[in-house]
Order: sequence, then C-alpha cells, then structure tokens
Amino acid sequence: MNRIMRTVSLLLLAATVMTGCNCNNNQPSNSSDNMNNAIETLMTRTSIRSFTDRAVSADTVEMLLRAGMAAPTAVNKQPWHFVVVDDRTKLDELGGNGRQSQMWHESPLAIVVCGDMDKALEGPGQAFWVQDCSAATENILLAAHALGLGAVWTGCYPMEERVANVRQVLNLPENIVPLCVIVMGYPNEQPEPKDKWHPENVSHNGFGNS
Repeated sequence: MNRIMRTVSLLLLAATVMTGCNCNNNQPSNSSDNMNNAIETLMTRTSIRSFTDRAVSADTVEMLLRAGMAAPTAVNKQPWHFVVVDDRTKLDELGGNGRQSQMWHESPLAIVVCGDMDKALEGPGQAFWVQDCSAATENILLAAHALGLGAVWTGCYPMEERVANVRQVLNLPENIVPLCVIVMGYPNEQPEPKDKWHPENVSHNGFGNS
C-alpha cells in the first residue's frame, strides 16, 4: 500500500508540474494549456552552472529518473543505467580542478547517464545505446527545468580520459559506459535562453531545397 501511495504522490507531482496546475485555482487545465506549458518548457530550458545549497528531495530525484526512463529506445532495449550522486566528496572528485569545477562544488546532485552494454543491441546496432541514453538525458534536463531545477549536460563519452575518471570515481564495471553527467540543483543564476532558430539549417524534400 505504501508503494502505491508513493506512486500516486509522484504522479500527482508530475501532473502539477507538467500541466502548470495552480492549486489555488479550481479551473481545470485544458489540452491547449498543456501544450503551451510543454512548448514553454522546451523553449525556455537553458544550461545552469551555478546552484544554491538547497537539497533535492528523493521524490524529485525519482521523478527525474522516471522522466529519463520514459525516453524512446531502439527495440525497447532500454540500455541505460543511472547513477545518482549526492555525496559531496564524489561530486568534487567528478568535477576535479578544471575550468568549470566550481559548478560541481556548488551542485548538490548529479545524475550520471550510462549505457549498459549487457542490455544493448548486438552487432552494428549496439551503438544505438548512445542515441537511447541521449534521449533519456534530454528528458531529464526538461523534467529538471519543469520542476524548478537548473541543470547542465556535461559530456563524457567518447572522451577516454573523462570516461576513465568517472569509472574510477564511481567504481563502474566494464559493461557500464558513462555517456554524460547531468550536474544539477536549484539555480543560482537566470541566464536568458538562446534563440537557436536558424531557417537556413532546414531543407525540404532534399538537401538545399527551401
């Protein structure tokens, strides 16, 4: 029963966030509102690299992971594994002393999105794990933004040095390949989203056709 109630609570949390529900307003949301809220989330998400010291609750982390696992995946293989990192020492070790290490030292949370090679397709299709885990990563980024968090995608695979560092810090087995680390927390900055719309990057019915 406790598990059922927890699931219901998480679903209600998701519905509140994704539909823009106002608990002080008894008017039901309509499909147009839902669509507008979804588009707004897509268009206003931006990378956040400065965080407050506010902790991220376990329920919120679970919702982020549920969003990640809702991503499309080739042949429904779901070749992913997520490592949640909230240990201060490990976050600092993952960040190191590089140019952007400060965001790691501020962040209370990171989710490492990994490919599980034991679950991936065999043969040439194995490389689809990168696309599957990238889709999961984007879902988590969007969910984080919808939940009031800030986050940034930090690349790992295929940079061997970065892969090796994450493996060492988190003691990952050989079949688990870290694709990226999502550094996140409650934002301490409000950068303007970039306008990335460029019509010249679009062709119709063949390359170069306007």
